[in-house]
Parts: sequence; C-alpha cells; structure tokens
Amino acid sequence: MRERAQGVERLEQFRKLEGLRSDAEAAFELGRESGDQEMYAEAERIVRDLEAGVGALEFKCKMNGEFDSQFAIIEINAGSGGTEAQDWADMLLRMYLRWCESKGFATEIMDHQPGEGAGIKSATVLVEGPYSFGHLRNESGVHRLVRISPFDSNARRHTSFASVSVTPDIEEEIEVAVNEGDLRVDTYRSSGAGGQHVNKTDSAVRLTHIPTGIVVACQSERSQHKNKSRAMKILKSKLYELQQEQQRDKMDALKGQRKKIDFGSQIRNYVLQPYQLVKDLRSNYETSDVNAVLDGKLDPIIESCLLKAE
Repeated sequence: MRERAQGVERLEQFRKLEGLRSDAEAAFELGRESGDQEMYAEAERIVRDLEAGVGALEFKCKMNGEFDSQFAIIEINAGSGGTEAQDWADMLLRMYLRWCESKGFATEIMDHQPGEGAGIKSATVLVEGPYSFGHLRNESGVHRLVRISPFDSNARRHTSFASVSVTPDIEEEIEVAVNEGDLRVDTYRSSGAGGQHVNKTDSAVRLTHIPTGIVVACQSERSQHKNKSRAMKILKSKLYELQQEQQRDKMDALKGQRKKIDFGSQIRNYVLQPYQLVKDLRSNYETSDVNAVLDGKLDPIIESCLLKAE
C-alpha cells in the first residue's frame, strides 16, 4: 500500500507538471496572437511554478537509495557534559519534531529518557512520511552547539555535543539473523506523564546486542511484549545498517579512503555566541538564521547535503 501511494503521488506530480507546461504554452500563444502583455505575464508566472515543481521532483529523484522511500527512526543521544549536553539533545529533538510537523509527517516517540534536571539523555522517534529516511539519512552524526550557558551562573560560553543516528524503518521481509543468545533483555518502568501503566509496571524494554554493543529501547506501548517486538525491529534495522556500513568501509579501504568516525568529528555547528551561524561541514551550507533552523526549517540544509552527496 505504501508503494502504491508513492506511485500515485509520482503520477499526480507528473500530471500536474504536464498541465502547467500546457497552460504556459497556451498563455504564451494567446499573448503572441493578441499582443496582450497580461497573457505574457501569466505565462511567466506559470513557468515559474513549473520550474519550482520540476526542481522539487528533481530533488526527490536524488533520493534513490535502497531504503530512501521508507519511514525513518531517529535516535538522539546527549554527549558528555551533563545538563548542557542533555539540554542540547532536547533542543535537537524539538528541531526534528518541528521539521516533521512542517512536512506533515507523523511522529511517535518510542523511547524517551529524561535528563537530570533538564533536557534528555536520549530519545528515539519514529517518523512516518513519504521518503522520511531519504530526507533524514544525512542527519546522522555529531551536532555541536556553542552558546552562553543558561545553566552557568557566570554566563560563560559552553560547547555541547549530541549524536544523531537515523536508520530506515525496514520492512519485515528484510531478513536479519539475530541470535537470542546474543541479546540481553532488560525491562524497566516507563517514564513520562500520566497513564495507568506509567511508573507502575515494567513494560519498557531495552535490548542490548552483545556482539556489537548496540542498545535499543522502546516504551511507547503499554504491553511489554509489544515494546519488545518494536525494539527488535529497530535492532534489526540497526544491524542491517551496520552490515551495509561495514561493506562500505571495506570498499573505502580498497580505494585507500578511510573516513574518520568518532564523537569529536561533528557534521554541523550551531553557534549562538559570540555570533550566530549554522554551518554544515560537509556541504558548506551556512545561514545566520539560527532560530529558524532550531525551529525546524531544515529543508535548505537537507537539500544541500543530499545534492553534495550525489
């Protein structure tokens, strides 16, 4: 049904563009025959709409990866730094939720670990929307914030880090072997506001894949069984992505290209003090409208990263 909906959407886009092309030609012909300048202006307006539509479709055509059309799972983890980093992780969570809202994507917070005093230690969000993973896949990495700390009584400038991981919500037909003996299953009480089961039953589930050290958690369902099932699905997605990454690393090694991957190598800087600037270090896109970015206006950055990667 998802593939059908995407096919219908693409067909409708092509039909709309074809209609705009026909309308532009008709307006231009009428303007040429009658000499009416208003018809020429109308033709120009339609052409601008046509160019915008073609650009949007061209951008979507760049999302041609195996799982780009799938839903996405965003995982945010605060770095070292206590309250500062946890507050930054919470700001990133809000940024992505606002972006999803602007795109009309549905979101579900599958796991949420509040910080000590402020912010969050970690959060996992399921994003349901067409090409969610295609849009968000380049958001994976370390995000760095520089600002005057609201938690520092001396108003000193602090640097905080948080990591973002984006994996596709892989369909059930993708086979990833998981040995039950390689799993450690922990249950705990869900955190959050309200609900009969919150903080009363051990319904939340945390899975640790011992060979790789991958940890996933889910507490969005009331049933421990359902939470375990959803956590297992996330784990399989992460294991599949890990296999793909290992394969890419082997190819990079053969080519003599080894990319350094560690917590200190950020992909994007968000500077609030002493000046205001958001800069992506891969595409070199930058903007001084930091507040707009933190409020979810990510499309220009996402597009710059996707086109740069291609």
